[in-house]
Amino acid sequence: MMERLFKLKELKTNAKTEVVAGMTTFMAMAYIIVVNPAILSSAGVPFNQVFMATIIAAVIGTLIMALFANYPIAIAPGMGLNAYFASVVATQGVSYQIVFGAVFVAGVLFLLLSLTKLREMLIESIPESLKHAITSGIGLFIAFLGLKMAGIVAGNKETLVSIGNLHQPGTLLAIAGLFITLILLARKVKGALFIGMLVTAVIGYFMDMLKLNGVVSAPPPLVFFDMDITGVFSHGLFTVVFAFLLVTLFDTTGTLIGVTEQAGLIKNGKLPRAKAALSADAVATTVGAALGTSPSTAYIESTTGVAAGGRSGLTALTAGALMLAAMFFSPLVSAIASLPAITAPALIIVGCYMMEGLAKINWRELDEAFPAFITILAMPLTSSIATGIALGFITYPIIKLVSGKGKNVHALIYVFGILFAVQLYFFS
Repeated sequence: MMERLFKLKELKTNAKTEVVAGMTTFMAMAYIIVVNPAILSSAGVPFNQVFMATIIAAVIGTLIMALFANYPIAIAPGMGLNAYFASVVATQGVSYQIVFGAVFVAGVLFLLLSLTKLREMLIESIPESLKHAITSGIGLFIAFLGLKMAGIVAGNKETLVSIGNLHQPGTLLAIAGLFITLILLARKVKGALFIGMLVTAVIGYFMDMLKLNGVVSAPPPLVFFDMDITGVFSHGLFTVVFAFLLVTLFDTTGTLIGVTEQAGLIKNGKLPRAKAALSADAVATTVGAALGTSPSTAYIESTTGVAAGGRSGLTALTAGALMLAAMFFSPLVSAIASLPAITAPALIIVGCYMMEGLAKINWRELDEAFPAFITILAMPLTSSIATGIALGFITYPIIKLVSGKGKNVHALIYVFGILFAVQLYFFS
């Protein structure tokens, strides 16, 4: 049954290998079960709601990927977008219900794009330099958040930021956790981020900083959220919707190509069953918004499962099943998430991973370099991924025009540049 459903013989694999690969993928991405509720609860969203929504969105997206696309790729709420969600609530003066409405609208648009050729046109129209800049900017954004959570960076009236108080127990624990996780990664230990968090939690427990009120319990109740979709339009959060849409689109497309290439699943330069694969996180995003979590995306940590031999949807199915089992550990997850020193190192390290695209930007050409630079710089300094994207889309066509290269810019970029300029001037 499994062999026929997942075409194991055709893919030259077997059930044992796929299950082990699925366990490897789960270990590599399990940190999101802790980190996502920790970040969104800081924006006022009830912890248990985010905890359950994170798991359900991940399970739904991963099952679609497993059963309909038959790829060894797991889906879960994305890093960076959760931090952006919290920053929108903090800086825009809107309720988290309205921001969930923005996530829902972005998810619906993503689903529609995934079923048409507009998705390909949108991806192809955006310059490679801006794509890499957006990912790198988000990396800085979440790394900066991790440094603040750890207490390594603190606010300062004169210089805006400065070094924190490194004598604080929480900061010392975060620094210890960071180096523990880096050592595990350097030694190529599978699931290093997750294991690093657990080791840091144990240290925190013996330092009397982590308070446990249990480990296992029945899953918290799951309820649909009262999203405020009308508030998205009344508050003009169009840039926010576009940011959620654009980043999810890039993340998923990039991860799909990267993981399937690694697994040798791309045929003649094309990705079979692409619509089913891209629909997976679109559905997960819309369902997740209704339940109480930020947008979902394909996880690059799926490469660990592929490295362990995963080639089919059975790998993803295994990871999804383990994610589902995690809902019985809400007391433990809640305790770990309540101590920022445990989750901060993961944010800093994931931010580092997201900087890889900087090497692919042509820094010697001003018309490519400056839009990328301002995109990257603006995200952490304005605490807004959307602002960084907007500035990149505004400056790119302008500099290309004055450089005599205006014809090389896709028409959609001009349209987006004008829309973003109007948005920033009149609605920000």
